[in-house]
Amino acid sequence: MKSLDTLSFDNRFARLGDAFSTEILPEPIEQPRLVVASESALALLDLAASEAQRPEFTELFAGHKLWEEAEPRAMVYSGHQFGGYTPRLGDGRGLLLGEVVNEAGQHWDLHLKGAGMTPYSRMGDGRAVLRSSIREFLASEHLHALGIPSSRALCVTGSATPVWREKQESAAMVLRLAQSHVRFGHFEYFYYTRQHEHLKTLGEHVMACHFPQRLKQDEPWLALLREVIERNAAMIAYWQAYGFCHGVMNTDNMSILGITFDYGPYAFLDDFDANHICNHSDDTGRYSFSNQVPIAHWNLAALAQALTPFAAVEQLREALELFLPLYQAHYLDLMRKRLGFTSAEDEDEALIQRLLQLMQAGKSTDYTLFFRHLGERAPAEALTIVRDDFVDLAGFDAWSRDYLARCEREGGEQAERQARMHSVNPKYILRNYLAQQAIEAAEQGDYGPVRELHAVLSRPFDEQPDMQRYAERPPEWGKHLEISCSS
Repeated sequence: MKSLDTLSFDNRFARLGDAFSTEILPEPIEQPRLVVASESALALLDLAASEAQRPEFTELFAGHKLWEEAEPRAMVYSGHQFGGYTPRLGDGRGLLLGEVVNEAGQHWDLHLKGAGMTPYSRMGDGRAVLRSSIREFLASEHLHALGIPSSRALCVTGSATPVWREKQESAAMVLRLAQSHVRFGHFEYFYYTRQHEHLKTLGEHVMACHFPQRLKQDEPWLALLREVIERNAAMIAYWQAYGFCHGVMNTDNMSILGITFDYGPYAFLDDFDANHICNHSDDTGRYSFSNQVPIAHWNLAALAQALTPFAAVEQLREALELFLPLYQAHYLDLMRKRLGFTSAEDEDEALIQRLLQLMQAGKSTDYTLFFRHLGERAPAEALTIVRDDFVDLAGFDAWSRDYLARCEREGGEQAERQARMHSVNPKYILRNYLAQQAIEAAEQGDYGPVRELHAVLSRPFDEQPDMQRYAERPPEWGKHLEISCSS
């Protein structure tokens, strides 16, 4: 294991130069205090959990200290925001401190969010607030625990520094980890400003660092797009299968690695509603749950447009046609597993769609608990228990008969089925009301609840008898919390 003092840096993105990022130091926050840290994220840097207890840990991730080898840079990019193009965005409150190389040879970006003003802050103050930092930390680590591709979060550092949003709040910083923070918007920035040499440099950098096998192909830029399409198809399939709503699927929030990042007004579905809008600022429902698949396709088309200087348009269009079939294959595979199936049948897609339509009809079926309960007992008994959550009982009974027949064809022992289903159907999910309760305690200086919630959500599939309260259905008030982009 390493210590904070022995981390090895190899700042590959910084070496691209000033056209890609601006050198700037973080602005310290006052009276920093550690709110929560992730032991598994620490392990990615070969750091023991005890390193988080050192005073230097908090000082480093509150902007008070810096490694000698770190090269803090604010990245420049653009993006389509709610469908409209914004020519220049960039890290307005975040800094890429540097890239740490662990003992396995993996590079991990240390990205400090809330680090103060940069040339890309526009009208902002460059700060993040405690509530948004906690929400990002919890989401990053929980999605990872669920198996959903995601950036990681090392820690949240709180402070006494005041910031003003709708009201006065306290500033905080969250240290994010990813093997790259390059977004679709990076490519768009250099394409629309006609800096094609820099665009070429960026693409070759991404391929050399992350997709070296693609760089060796006859049409490397086309191969790059296919790689990004494949990764994003898998990620979006996970979102839809597990009821995750991102909320702000702008192209500047889409990772070139196909991981979930830039968490804002996200939510997991409580009662199933395909049209759920988790972002209070999304007046048109552009980023509703049901729109996430077509929006991902739209965003990939925006990326493909930025690659047209180096690949034929017709070939790029053909590559884009891969997205929906790839997504559908991943999604069906995940949903089969959630329903307890190990084999594939042609009728499975219709069976899944009928189930979702029944859920939608009543909007009273808890999406997470339905699948968990379905695996806890033999199919016939389980169906009797979950039946009460449906409005169309005749429709559900017809579906149940077909599901039972499908289970009989699947075969196998109930103990094996339960273990298999429990390994993919979480008991614990990050519900907005649970996050809100932990945030309210943290804002009063009590970090125990956020740390306990993080610990529970880090083992979402496990039985945790003393933590049953985190697995309950949310109260009615907890289903209607409004989350905005303000942070």
